[in-house]
Amino acid sequence: MLETRFHSIALYSVFFRHARVRKYGAELQRCRLDAVPVDLGDYHPLKPITVTDSRSRRGGRKGSTSSSSSSSSSVAPDPLSSMLEGTDPLSLFAAASASETPTLSHSSSSVELGRKRRENEEEVGADFEPWSAKRGEILARFTTTEKLSINLFMGSDKNKASSPSSAVSEKVRTRLEELDDLEEGSQRELLNLSQQDYVNRIEELNQSLKEAWSSDQKVKALKIVIQCSKLLSDTSVIQFYPSKFVLITDILDTFGRLVYERIWSMCSDPRPIPDSFSVEDVNDTAKETCLNWFFKIASIRELIPRLYVEAAILKCNRFLNKTGIQETLPRLTAMIRGIGDPLVAVYARAYLCRVGMEVAPHLKDSLNKNFFDLLASFRQIHGDTVQNQLVIQRVEIPVYLTLYSPAIHWILQCVAYRAPDVLLTEMMERCKKLGNNALLLNSVMWAFRPEFVAARATDFIGMIKDCDEAGFPKHLLFGSLGRSLACADPPESERLPILNEAWKVITKVRSPQDYINCAEIWVEFTCRHFTKREVNTVLADIIKHMTPDRAFEDAYPQLQSVMKKILTYFHNFSVLFSMEKFLPFLDMFQKDSVRVEVCKSIMEVFIKHQQEPTRDPVILNALLHVCKTMHDSVNALTVEDEKRSLALLINGFIRMVSFGRDFEQQLSFCVEARATFCNLEPVIIQLIHTVNQLAMETRRVMGGSHSRKTAAFVRACAAYSFITIPSLTSIFSRLHLYLLSGQVALANQCLSQADAFLKAAVSVLPEVPRTISVEGKQRSSEAFLLDFINSFLSTLLVVPDHPEQGVLYLVRGLLNMVQDYTWEDNSDAKVRVYISALPLLAAMSQESYLYTIPKVDSNETLYGGDPKFVAEISRLCETLIGQVLDHLKTLGREEGVRRQGSLAFSLFSTLLAHGDLRNNKLNQLAVNLWNLSHKNGHCDTRTSVRTLEHIKQQAQQPELSHLSDMLLRLSLQSRA
Repeated sequence: MLETRFHSIALYSVFFRHARVRKYGAELQRCRLDAVPVDLGDYHPLKPITVTDSRSRRGGRKGSTSSSSSSSSSVAPDPLSSMLEGTDPLSLFAAASASETPTLSHSSSSVELGRKRRENEEEVGADFEPWSAKRGEILARFTTTEKLSINLFMGSDKNKASSPSSAVSEKVRTRLEELDDLEEGSQRELLNLSQQDYVNRIEELNQSLKEAWSSDQKVKALKIVIQCSKLLSDTSVIQFYPSKFVLITDILDTFGRLVYERIWSMCSDPRPIPDSFSVEDVNDTAKETCLNWFFKIASIRELIPRLYVEAAILKCNRFLNKTGIQETLPRLTAMIRGIGDPLVAVYARAYLCRVGMEVAPHLKDSLNKNFFDLLASFRQIHGDTVQNQLVIQRVEIPVYLTLYSPAIHWILQCVAYRAPDVLLTEMMERCKKLGNNALLLNSVMWAFRPEFVAARATDFIGMIKDCDEAGFPKHLLFGSLGRSLACADPPESERLPILNEAWKVITKVRSPQDYINCAEIWVEFTCRHFTKREVNTVLADIIKHMTPDRAFEDAYPQLQSVMKKILTYFHNFSVLFSMEKFLPFLDMFQKDSVRVEVCKSIMEVFIKHQQEPTRDPVILNALLHVCKTMHDSVNALTVEDEKRSLALLINGFIRMVSFGRDFEQQLSFCVEARATFCNLEPVIIQLIHTVNQLAMETRRVMGGSHSRKTAAFVRACAAYSFITIPSLTSIFSRLHLYLLSGQVALANQCLSQADAFLKAAVSVLPEVPRTISVEGKQRSSEAFLLDFINSFLSTLLVVPDHPEQGVLYLVRGLLNMVQDYTWEDNSDAKVRVYISALPLLAAMSQESYLYTIPKVDSNETLYGGDPKFVAEISRLCETLIGQVLDHLKTLGREEGVRRQGSLAFSLFSTLLAHGDLRNNKLNQLAVNLWNLSHKNGHCDTRTSVRTLEHIKQQAQQPELSHLSDMLLRLSLQSRA
């Protein structure tokens, strides 16, 4: 039966002599939507819909059954609004809660508002830099190569269990014995530890603390904390003390959290207590446990561990009384006065301030007291005891003073947080009264608000001048001042004197590293407030200091920061490159990786901020140099992502180059760029696109006129593309660019060039591999090839035949290539190309083509409907249909019924759209293809139904009425 059907189809194929006559203008008119007059009234599509909640009237409409919802217009209400009936679930919940809550009196409302206001004042906002942000910097900055030691007295681990019937006094005596054992037990000393070994041991102790706590060995946990706290009294390796402080306080924080959570859990039985609980919410058992912890800590004999451990559980005072924290903070502050070593004391104050800011940031008096106590003890730093210690450890006074910076910075940050200017001014005045106060002054400028410092910048400069250079270098002080001025602006009249005073000090710094650390900070102030002249002067000074002995090689991060700040404030590249010292400064980046990163940052800013295309020779020459630097960094080891990133930046530059109507200069630029960026294929592709756009722009500017000069220029553009395209490695890039360039040449009436591009594309098609790499994965190239061939076929409609090549020579050449190409096994791609070629041939047989190119005579003009031309098209169509039918027959034998149905339906759709179905036998061929596509139930039912509806609509037109009879013979078959 199947053989008979194919024989009948083959017999009818000879009747496809010519396509259906198309009237494109009439068809387009029928496809347009009919205009329907609409009375808009008050309606506007953006006008909100008003929905009235019916429940708002239920009090006055009791017993009514009618709906009271209304709208401001006849527009249908929003379905989401109607689902909620005008009220969202949270509002409903709030309304329900409000109905159940009694109304507060005026006095109670005021109390509630006052309480909320106080709570807001107690909160620390996001503008406060947390301790966690400073932790890593301290550990990285304060290191040592000396050997460290840990002395631990971990007790004798006596099992002193008591029976449940023991008296309370016996329990107390046992606990006191355990605490005595903390300080009188066995000693364990770890000597000759490297810094990393020390850090590892401290981490082990932190883990041991957690394990002891989880195994209900609370006393052992307390032993660990006490012994770790004792380590903070040891300053034998003084340079490491800030990092030791960070590590030990981590353990204290862990202990404080565990104790608080333990007591909290006791309060939460049987139900959890709120975060804002009061003392009345705490049960007696939790209070007793909390007191027990404070009693244990109070019995610690040594000052430093007692101070630190009590500070660690300071928050637990909330469980005992309302004023516990407020009473404890002044007492702990006073205890610190008993610490003799000023370095140990200042870090103890820093820890107390840190805990205080976490649990009670509103208690400013304690913070201020710590600061003023610090001022009172400041002279100890220069006392004989400290000086003798520094001599023994061979530590210079400037190095020693830097050890104080993290602690003093933190104390001042806590004190200055949201403090009034009056308090800050008072602190500043007290600092002035201290002699040799550079360390404190440095911390003040770090911690106080930048606006406060900037407004008094001249006063701070005066204080800096009065400082002793030997104790704390002045360039560090100016660096701190520069950080504040980078965030806030001083008075305009003071800006130039400030810069001059600062640079007098900075330029005298002999150490290149110290110099660039300070200069890098002040570059931002200079760029922010001054012109290119001042910035150029600063760059000249940087080059002068960093060039000798190639000092710049050790300062690339700072130099990159300088470049980043300049690019932040200078977006006009004509101004930027007119600075005499900018390019010499760029030349200081001689390490390849750093140099490329700097060039990338320059190009990113140019692409982001350059609004208009440029032809400025200064900009073009400089950026060509920058882009060449990026391009020349590409080698065999460069990854694809890096190549893609570089190509995007260079392409962004190329797109911003325009010489206006000087097209020859633009083409010369593209020629130079092609030679410069030959290793980046995406850039070459962009250049070809640019040249094609240039050719089209020439045609537009010349108004379509094709003078001899214009034609010569367009041919030069075509020659550029024709020479460049073969250098591309991507086969599909070559194909698409050949096609694009051919279309551009055709649009410019360069027929021989267009012919050459299209023939080159056909000749490249056999080179297409069966698989290509797409985003790093191998995929079949078939879909990409079919897409290109369809685009190529659509172009061929307007391409006139070459007088020496014969009729339809490009179409035949393409189809011959498709015939000879090695397609994938079990592929229908070749046949699909044949089916795609039928609409092209049908369009070519029309008297008037669907689209043409102005001033280009297509085949419709060359042949003028010549019968021989139409007959040639018919013979080619017969051949293609025969190939398709033979393939359908093969699929029937090979049980490829699904593919057979799909191809049969595609051919049916082509005949329906382009064939003259008034011919009975061609009509029968279409019906047979329809039946074949539906024979095995693999055709999509929705597509079939829509196709039938389309045929029914088409049959209503007088010239297509014959489709009505065919429609009666097309039926849908079930999948069963």
